[in-house]
Amino acid sequence: MNIVLFGAPGAGKGTQSSKLVNMLNMVQISTGDLLRVAIKSGDKIGLEAKAYIDNGRLVPDEVVIALVEKAIVGETRNFILDGFPRTVGQALALNQMLRKLDLTIGKAFFLEVPVDILLGRLTGRRVCKICGAVYHLTGKPSKEVGICDRCGGSLEQRRDDGPEVISTRLNNYKEFTEPLKEFYREEGKFVEIDGNRDSEVVYHEICEFFK
Repeated sequence: MNIVLFGAPGAGKGTQSSKLVNMLNMVQISTGDLLRVAIKSGDKIGLEAKAYIDNGRLVPDEVVIALVEKAIVGETRNFILDGFPRTVGQALALNQMLRKLDLTIGKAFFLEVPVDILLGRLTGRRVCKICGAVYHLTGKPSKEVGICDRCGGSLEQRRDDGPEVISTRLNNYKEFTEPLKEFYREEGKFVEIDGNRDSEVVYHEICEFFK
């Protein structure tokens, strides 16, 4: 079963995707990762995307859709779309893309987390510059302050986790992404999950739908 995993920034989409990938042999297709690779490459799409991301704004649909389609084509495992779609327009484009590839989405899982919890998660998040491992100052600190346990790289706060950018990201989420609840509800695929719990509890609840 292919799934969509969505929710506000900091809701735990990346954590749950990683667990599903490891336990159910799925492949995670994260628009965040796809965009970061594009940005690092320094090509035209990457530079265009960087200008939007650095200011907490949504990357244009046509850029994201092109990246996602490239990642899906030829993939034989069930996939998790993490961070895509972010708008109803993207969801419609995704449906069109999947019909062309003779694929479908089974469930769209929404992780519900209160705003005050989201803010704490985002402002405390730190990411390794080298391997991309994610930590949290209080929830999941590294053994040595500022140093990655996995590879020894330095930890930093992502630019888009700064207070001002977070506010913009949450506003964008409310305006553009929340309407996906109704979109997937009408398609009969919407499942709301309480994301304000231990990640293992959340994971096992999602897994129930795969049985």
